[in-house]
Amino acid sequence: MATITPLQLKRMSRERLSTLLTALDPVVIIDVRDSDHVGGHIKSSRHVPSSTLDYTVPGLVRQFRNAPKIVFHCALSQQRGPSAAQKYLRERERMFPSISVNATGKKELDDDTREPKEAETTVGESEKKQEFSQQEVYVLDGGFVKWQEKYGYDERLTENYNADLWANGY
Repeated sequence: MATITPLQLKRMSRERLSTLLTALDPVVIIDVRDSDHVGGHIKSSRHVPSSTLDYTVPGLVRQFRNAPKIVFHCALSQQRGPSAAQKYLRERERMFPSISVNATGKKELDDDTREPKEAETTVGESEKKQEFSQQEVYVLDGGFVKWQEKYGYDERLTENYNADLWANGY
């Protein structure tokens, strides 16, 4: 099983995420803030507190295994967001070992031949493998703190925003 480090995780800017959301591109947003979830959240995001990840990640992998893009974030996306993305990627690799992908969504290369690793597949499984291996996993750069600075008042992108809670910073 490959070890995925925080440096290997791809970052997504708040601007790119807002573009995906306004264009209605398929993207799954996982908000892993705990009690600091108050004060607003990104529209369409799913709140999965980091304290529950040990037992919720397998369900997330199954539920979103065919989603093209998944973005994890916490308040600052320095610890909980990247940790959640790592757990997700590790669990995905554990649950689906025949599909070996890295943090960028690309197939890993076989060390001996430097060719893409291939696994035996049954009929219909190759289509699932194709979709699954195309998945990209990101961490929102700057987390919700940076997001709300620019998009807190934009009701198309942020729900339940409470500016008073953010008035003095995080």
